[in-house]
Amino acid sequence: MADVIASTKLNSDILMKQFRLLVDSINNNRHNQLKSPLTITLGDEFQGVIDTIENGIDIIFDMEELRIVHDFDFKLRYVLHEGQIDTEINKNIAYQMLGEGLTKARESLSILKKSNNRFLIQLEDQAKSNALNKAFSIYQNVVDSWKKKDVALVKEFLKNDDYKVVAKIADIDPSNAWRRKNSLNIKIYKYCKEIILILLKN
Repeated sequence: MADVIASTKLNSDILMKQFRLLVDSINNNRHNQLKSPLTITLGDEFQGVIDTIENGIDIIFDMEELRIVHDFDFKLRYVLHEGQIDTEINKNIAYQMLGEGLTKARESLSILKKSNNRFLIQLEDQAKSNALNKAFSIYQNVVDSWKKKDVALVKEFLKNDDYKVVAKIADIDPSNAWRRKNSLNIKIYKYCKEIILILLKN
Protein backbone atom coordinates (compact mmCIF):
# COMPACT_ATOMS: atom_id res chain seq x y z
CA MET A 1 0.00 0.00 0.00
CA ALA A 2 1.07 3.59 -0.53
CA ASP A 3 -0.26 7.10 -0.34
CA VAL A 4 0.68 10.54 -1.63
CA ILE A 5 2.30 12.76 1.00
CA ALA A 6 0.53 16.10 1.64
CA SER A 7 -1.83 15.53 -1.29
CA THR A 8 -4.17 18.33 -0.15
CA LYS A 9 -1.43 20.88 -0.82
CA LEU A 10 -1.09 19.82 -4.48
CA ASN A 11 -3.12 20.64 -7.57
CA SER A 12 -5.66 17.80 -7.56
CA ASP A 13 -6.06 17.58 -11.35
CA ILE A 14 -2.33 17.42 -12.02
CA LEU A 15 -1.78 15.04 -9.10
CA MET A 16 -4.39 12.54 -10.23
CA LYS A 17 -3.12 12.57 -13.82
CA GLN A 18 0.45 11.93 -12.65
CA PHE A 19 -0.60 9.39 -10.00
CA ARG A 20 -2.64 7.37 -12.48
CA LEU A 21 0.23 7.44 -14.97
CA LEU A 22 2.60 6.08 -12.32
CA VAL A 23 0.23 3.30 -11.23
CA ASP A 24 -0.67 2.37 -14.81
CA SER A 25 3.02 2.18 -15.77
CA ILE A 26 3.70 -0.36 -13.01
CA ASN A 27 0.59 -2.39 -13.83
CA ASN A 28 1.62 -2.55 -17.49
CA ASN A 29 5.33 -3.21 -16.96
CA ARG A 30 5.05 -5.52 -13.94
CA HIS A 31 1.78 -7.34 -14.56
CA ASN A 32 3.48 -10.74 -14.30
CA GLN A 33 4.52 -10.00 -10.71
CA LEU A 34 1.14 -8.64 -9.60
CA LYS A 35 -1.37 -11.11 -8.14
CA SER A 36 -3.80 -8.20 -7.82
CA PRO A 37 -3.00 -4.97 -9.72
CA LEU A 38 -2.13 -1.71 -8.04
CA THR A 39 -5.51 -0.06 -7.56
CA ILE A 40 -6.14 3.54 -6.55
CA THR A 41 -8.51 3.34 -3.60
CA LEU A 42 -9.03 6.69 -1.87
CA GLY A 43 -7.90 9.08 -4.58
CA ASP A 44 -4.40 9.52 -3.21
CA GLU A 45 -3.73 5.91 -2.11
CA PHE A 46 -3.25 2.57 -3.81
CA GLN A 47 -3.04 -1.05 -2.79
CA GLY A 48 -2.07 -4.22 -4.58
CA VAL A 49 -0.86 -7.76 -3.99
CA ILE A 50 2.64 -8.72 -5.17
CA ASP A 51 3.87 -12.27 -5.75
CA THR A 52 7.16 -11.96 -3.81
CA ILE A 53 8.85 -9.55 -1.43
CA GLU A 54 11.71 -9.16 -3.91
CA ASN A 55 9.35 -8.01 -6.65
CA GLY A 56 7.64 -5.70 -4.17
CA ILE A 57 10.97 -3.99 -3.48
CA ASP A 58 11.71 -3.77 -7.21
CA ILE A 59 8.32 -2.12 -7.77
CA ILE A 60 9.08 0.47 -5.09
CA PHE A 61 12.39 1.23 -6.81
CA ASP A 62 10.63 1.44 -10.18
CA MET A 63 8.01 3.85 -8.84
CA GLU A 64 10.59 6.10 -7.25
CA GLU A 65 12.69 6.28 -10.42
CA LEU A 66 9.63 6.81 -12.64
CA ARG A 67 8.58 9.62 -10.32
CA ILE A 68 12.00 11.21 -10.74
CA VAL A 69 12.28 10.63 -14.50
CA HIS A 70 8.85 12.21 -15.10
CA ASP A 71 9.62 15.02 -12.62
CA PHE A 72 6.37 14.48 -10.73
CA ASP A 73 5.71 16.96 -7.92
CA PHE A 74 4.61 14.42 -5.31
CA LYS A 75 6.27 11.87 -3.06
CA LEU A 76 4.88 8.55 -1.89
CA ARG A 77 4.84 6.76 1.44
CA TYR A 78 4.98 2.95 1.13
CA VAL A 79 4.15 -0.08 3.26
CA LEU A 80 5.23 -3.50 1.99
CA HIS A 81 3.69 -6.04 4.36
CA GLU A 82 4.09 -9.81 4.32
CA GLY A 83 0.84 -11.25 5.60
CA GLN A 84 -2.18 -13.47 5.13
CA ILE A 85 -5.11 -12.87 2.76
CA ASP A 86 -8.02 -15.12 3.66
CA THR A 87 -10.34 -14.54 0.73
CA GLU A 88 -9.72 -15.36 -2.92
CA ILE A 89 -7.33 -12.87 -4.50
CA ASN A 90 -9.07 -10.59 -6.98
CA LYS A 91 -6.88 -10.74 -10.09
CA ASN A 92 -8.59 -7.80 -11.81
CA ILE A 93 -8.77 -5.10 -9.13
CA ALA A 94 -7.45 -4.86 -5.56
CA TYR A 95 -10.89 -4.72 -3.93
CA GLN A 96 -13.15 -7.12 -2.01
CA MET A 97 -10.36 -9.02 -0.29
CA LEU A 98 -10.04 -9.69 3.43
CA GLY A 99 -7.24 -10.87 5.67
CA GLU A 100 -4.92 -9.94 8.52
CA GLY A 101 -2.22 -8.93 6.05
CA LEU A 102 -4.39 -6.26 4.47
CA THR A 103 -5.65 -5.02 7.84
CA LYS A 104 -2.17 -4.69 9.30
CA ALA A 105 -0.84 -3.01 6.14
CA ARG A 106 -3.62 -0.43 6.39
CA GLU A 107 -2.90 0.16 10.08
CA SER A 108 0.82 0.49 9.38
CA LEU A 109 0.25 3.05 6.64
CA SER A 110 -1.77 5.16 9.09
CA ILE A 111 1.03 4.93 11.67
CA LEU A 112 3.67 5.76 9.06
CA LYS A 113 1.86 9.05 8.34
CA LYS A 114 2.87 10.23 11.80
CA SER A 115 6.58 9.81 11.08
CA ASN A 116 9.06 11.29 8.61
CA ASN A 117 9.76 7.90 7.05
CA ARG A 118 8.45 7.10 3.57
CA PHE A 119 9.22 3.37 3.56
CA LEU A 120 8.17 0.57 5.88
CA ILE A 121 8.97 -3.07 5.18
CA GLN A 122 7.24 -5.65 7.40
CA LEU A 123 8.33 -9.26 6.98
CA GLU A 124 7.78 -12.33 9.14
CA ASP A 125 11.56 -12.19 9.76
CA GLN A 126 11.79 -9.23 12.17
CA ALA A 127 15.59 -8.97 12.06
CA LYS A 128 15.55 -8.74 8.26
CA SER A 129 12.75 -6.15 8.43
CA ASN A 130 14.83 -3.99 10.79
CA ALA A 131 17.88 -4.19 8.52
CA LEU A 132 15.84 -3.34 5.42
CA ASN A 133 14.16 -0.39 7.09
CA LYS A 134 17.53 1.03 8.16
CA ALA A 135 18.81 0.66 4.60
CA PHE A 136 15.68 2.37 3.27
CA SER A 137 16.30 5.27 5.68
CA ILE A 138 19.62 5.88 3.93
CA TYR A 139 17.97 5.42 0.53
CA GLN A 140 15.28 7.98 1.44
CA ASN A 141 17.87 10.43 2.73
CA VAL A 142 19.59 10.41 -0.66
CA VAL A 143 16.44 10.55 -2.82
CA ASP A 144 14.79 13.29 -0.78
CA SER A 145 17.93 15.43 -0.90
CA TRP A 146 17.54 15.87 -4.67
CA LYS A 147 16.03 19.25 -5.54
CA LYS A 148 13.92 20.11 -8.56
CA LYS A 149 16.93 21.75 -10.20
CA ASP A 150 18.83 18.45 -9.87
CA VAL A 151 16.24 16.29 -11.63
CA ALA A 152 17.58 16.59 -15.20
CA LEU A 153 21.08 15.55 -14.12
CA VAL A 154 19.86 12.81 -11.78
CA LYS A 155 17.84 11.30 -14.65
CA GLU A 156 20.98 11.07 -16.77
CA PHE A 157 23.05 9.55 -13.97
CA LEU A 158 20.38 6.91 -13.40
CA LYS A 159 20.74 5.92 -17.06
CA ASN A 160 24.51 6.39 -17.42
CA ASP A 161 27.05 5.68 -14.70
CA ASP A 162 29.91 7.28 -16.68
CA TYR A 163 30.15 10.97 -15.73
CA LYS A 164 31.90 11.72 -19.04
CA VAL A 165 28.89 10.43 -20.99
CA VAL A 166 26.56 12.48 -18.79
CA ALA A 167 28.75 15.55 -19.31
CA LYS A 168 28.29 15.29 -23.07
CA ILE A 169 24.54 14.77 -22.81
CA ALA A 170 24.11 17.63 -20.32
CA ASP A 171 26.61 19.81 -22.19
CA ILE A 172 28.70 20.53 -19.12
CA ASP A 173 32.38 20.24 -18.30
CA PRO A 174 33.40 16.64 -17.36
CA SER A 175 34.98 17.81 -14.10
CA ASN A 176 31.73 19.54 -13.19
CA ALA A 177 29.77 16.38 -14.01
CA TRP A 178 32.12 14.36 -11.78
CA ARG A 179 31.61 16.79 -8.88
CA ARG A 180 27.83 16.77 -9.36
CA LYS A 181 27.77 12.97 -9.40
CA ASN A 182 29.48 13.00 -6.01
CA SER A 183 27.41 15.82 -4.50
CA LEU A 184 24.18 14.11 -5.61
CA ASN A 185 25.36 10.87 -3.94
CA ILE A 186 24.59 8.81 -7.05
CA LYS A 187 27.02 6.08 -6.01
CA ILE A 188 25.49 5.87 -2.52
CA TYR A 189 22.02 5.68 -4.06
CA LYS A 190 23.04 2.72 -6.22
CA TYR A 191 24.87 1.05 -3.31
CA CYS A 192 21.70 1.35 -1.19
CA LYS A 193 19.67 -0.43 -3.84
CA GLU A 194 22.28 -3.20 -4.04
CA ILE A 195 22.46 -3.58 -0.25
CA ILE A 196 18.67 -3.80 0.06
CA LEU A 197 18.52 -6.54 -2.56
CA ILE A 198 21.41 -8.44 -0.89
CA LEU A 199 19.67 -8.23 2.51
CA LEU A 200 16.57 -9.79 0.97
CA LYS A 201 18.53 -12.83 -0.19
CA ASN A 202 20.20 -13.52 3.16
